[in-house]
Amino acid sequence: MTAMGQLLANRKALAGLIILALFAGLALIGPALVGDPSDFVAVPLLPPSAAHWFGTTGQGQDVFAQTVAGARGTLAVAFLVGLAVLVLGAVVGTVAGYFGGWIDEGLGLLVNLFLLIPGLPLAVVIAAYLPAGPGTITLVLVLTGWAWTARVIRAAALSLRQSDFVSAAMVTGESHLRVILFEILPNIIPLLASSFIAAVTYAIGAEVGLEFLGLGDLERVSWGTNLYWASNDVALPSGSWWTFVPTGVAIALVGFALALVNAGLDQFGNPQLDPERAFLRATGRKRLELSAATPVLRKSQSHG
Repeated sequence: MTAMGQLLANRKALAGLIILALFAGLALIGPALVGDPSDFVAVPLLPPSAAHWFGTTGQGQDVFAQTVAGARGTLAVAFLVGLAVLVLGAVVGTVAGYFGGWIDEGLGLLVNLFLLIPGLPLAVVIAAYLPAGPGTITLVLVLTGWAWTARVIRAAALSLRQSDFVSAAMVTGESHLRVILFEILPNIIPLLASSFIAAVTYAIGAEVGLEFLGLGDLERVSWGTNLYWASNDVALPSGSWWTFVPTGVAIALVGFALALVNAGLDQFGNPQLDPERAFLRATGRKRLELSAATPVLRKSQSHG
């Protein structure tokens, strides 16, 4: 079974991927189905009804249309940030771990510097002084989020650098670039995938948080601006829960899906984290049979 097949065989990862696929489809084709989310369609703060499934905002806009359209803006930034953080972290981490010496010390000092600076306050300060927009938020989140990924990948690369197969590749005259690309990176694919998911999760929360504080482009529809306008329209004191609950539920579902995929990747990369699979492998069984007795595994002992 291929690596992708093994991942899809994991129920947690499969459930998470299905949820993510639904939201990805919603982000791609949803805005074309719901029309312009900025249109004023009805009286402000109407509760959910057959005419407006999620009710209307404080400006009379359709909450359902804004929730659907907001998925594209938020998820596009989140996945772009995740990819950029992964690439930057992988480059810095593998170079530092592979070459070691003064290169490792110099890059390690840079990584530690970014790790010591509080990420959210730095993001707020940078976003406040740059032009509002998704490009600014993407740049800010990449600058404040790449260091942890680099630290994790550096540790893995440093460990693999001491392995026999990497030493053998170097002895045979393979170039440094080829060793990194074909010997080190393929052996940390689960770690890279997990780091990407962690970066996307961070980006969603940070992007929504920055836009909720009013540091994004408020004319752009996203989940963060939806919450900003709901707060600006005093939705909570007025009891207009429908203006912010759908967006909050959507964010929670995406975060839950990412956590499921990450858990599946952890079990894929380290099978010992799946106790049922480990028990079946140890006992030679094909499936787990429930019974009143609790099975106990004992190490075989030789008798002289």
